Amino acid sequence: VQLQASGGGLVQAGGSLRLSCAASGRTFSSNAVGWFRQAPGKAREFVAAMKWIGGHTYYADSVKGRITISRNNAKDTVYLQMNNLKPDDTAVYYCASSSGAITSTIRLARSYDYWGQGTLVTVSS
Repeated sequence: VQLQASGGGLVQAGGSLRLSCAASGRTFSSNAVGWFRQAPGKAREFVAAMKWIGGHTYYADSVKGRITISRNNAKDTVYLQMNNLKPDDTAVYYCASSSGAITSTIRLARSYDYWGQGTLVTVSS
């Protein structure tokens, strides 16, 4: 599976962005798809994830109510709608997919097999 993340950019605080993660190759036959982010000088952290079967979603506490993960099966694309963005949301955002059966570890980066290249989100104050 090859993952291509896009949609990042510069936005003012309070603004919105929608990130996309398009799959190619084997497409999204994965167990779960997740979004992670890494700010300068910080460790990569979990943002959101979705179980492919059933569509159950998971969010980091810091983004609940502001960020929504969704998918378009026909386009093999997963989205991350981000609203009310804050300067602390500034980071490179990565999408990832897991082929294994993960639930309790869905928030852990090590659970994911395939990663996109990342897209930069910059939120100005």
